[in-house]
Amino acid sequence: MTGRFNRSYVIFLACTAALGGLLFGFDIAIITGAGPFLTRRFGLSDLSLGWAFSSLLFGCVLGSYIAGRLTDRYGRKRMLVWVALLFVVTSIATALAPSFTVFVLARFIGGLAVGGVSLLSPMYVSEVSPPSIRGRMGTAYQMSIVTGLLTSYSINYLLRNSGPHNWRWMFLTGVIPSAIFLVLIALAPETPRFLVRIGKMDEAFRLLARIESAETAGTELTAIQQSLHGEQQSWSDLLRPGVRRALIVSACLAVLIHVSGINTIIDYAPAIFLSAGWKVDGALFSTFLVGVTEFVFTIVAFWTIDRYGRKPLYIVGSLGMMLCLTGLLVSVVTGHFYGLTVLALILGYLAFFCSCVGPVFWTLVPEIFPNDVRGRAMSIPVLLQWVANAVVVLVFPYAFHVIGKAVTLGFLGAMCLTQAIFTWYCVPETRNKPLEEIESYWNAQ
Repeated sequence: MTGRFNRSYVIFLACTAALGGLLFGFDIAIITGAGPFLTRRFGLSDLSLGWAFSSLLFGCVLGSYIAGRLTDRYGRKRMLVWVALLFVVTSIATALAPSFTVFVLARFIGGLAVGGVSLLSPMYVSEVSPPSIRGRMGTAYQMSIVTGLLTSYSINYLLRNSGPHNWRWMFLTGVIPSAIFLVLIALAPETPRFLVRIGKMDEAFRLLARIESAETAGTELTAIQQSLHGEQQSWSDLLRPGVRRALIVSACLAVLIHVSGINTIIDYAPAIFLSAGWKVDGALFSTFLVGVTEFVFTIVAFWTIDRYGRKPLYIVGSLGMMLCLTGLLVSVVTGHFYGLTVLALILGYLAFFCSCVGPVFWTLVPEIFPNDVRGRAMSIPVLLQWVANAVVVLVFPYAFHVIGKAVTLGFLGAMCLTQAIFTWYCVPETRNKPLEEIESYWNAQ
């Protein structure tokens, strides 16, 4: 898709699918402010609190796997509709949970939806976006995530003094964005690449003509057909040399993005601020500042990702995150881990992630896989990133309070450096390249 295109329609399609990211961010972060109240309500230990936070993430592992298996059979849109419906149901179930066991189970099932949307939404955005703005449309997904985070932080702060059941209201508010997403995605079309895959050529042509123009739709349709190599039904297709190389790179990025600490900072921000001497109200307000920072610096990515490319941003972001974690480490060692110092360094860390690493990851991963195996191939890195996410979030309270702040922060900083080095040597640049051209790159390696 090159040249002219229907900008308003592309933006509608991309932003509709990207709205799934808002639910992703909302469900991930709503427990951030609810955590202290859950601890008080159920009498949670550090490990139990870790389960409260990570149960959703373990559900995400299974959800991403299921979505990866089913999306190449049933399509991106149909799977997103089911995911949206699951968001509605689990928001209600979590809010009404009568016991901690039921709460963890509801969060786990909610994780199926979050894991599914984390694979399906970026894939949908990638498959309907022209190459010249695919980076910005992919960034819309990251923007949607941080909007969900900011919304959660705001709700947590506003409901902090609303009574003993305030945490229930926090989770129940998720019904509203879930219902909106369900309605919008039901109105959206299937992606042209999946339509070609299932043989609906006329429908695919009409959609391509509406996205760009009738003059170029035919050429684009032919390129998609040639890239599909016929119907592929075996997982052994992922072992093709070009696909295998892309899988290895994406898998490493998926693990590194979480062992470098992003979700520990997002999920446990109030706990970190409390350990730095803040009171509960101040800690919750600081998480609001965290959300504002994430939102503002994700906007920066809109203007940089298609101008400077994926690879340079990933390297700069990783090194910036490392420097901020090093600053936190120094503050622990020197006894200055308190107040505004901690807040400033955490906001700096998040600024580098949201302006560089986060948007690039969710744009790059669906870009680098061939059309015929994209759904199944994407399930591998998405599943791995959720496994890494769940494990890190589960053990972080123990590591931070028992093993020690210095060791924990030092490890996260080392992982940021590893991420930068890996990107320098192994990650290709995909800026302004059609998906079919990127596939050719891996085959040529």
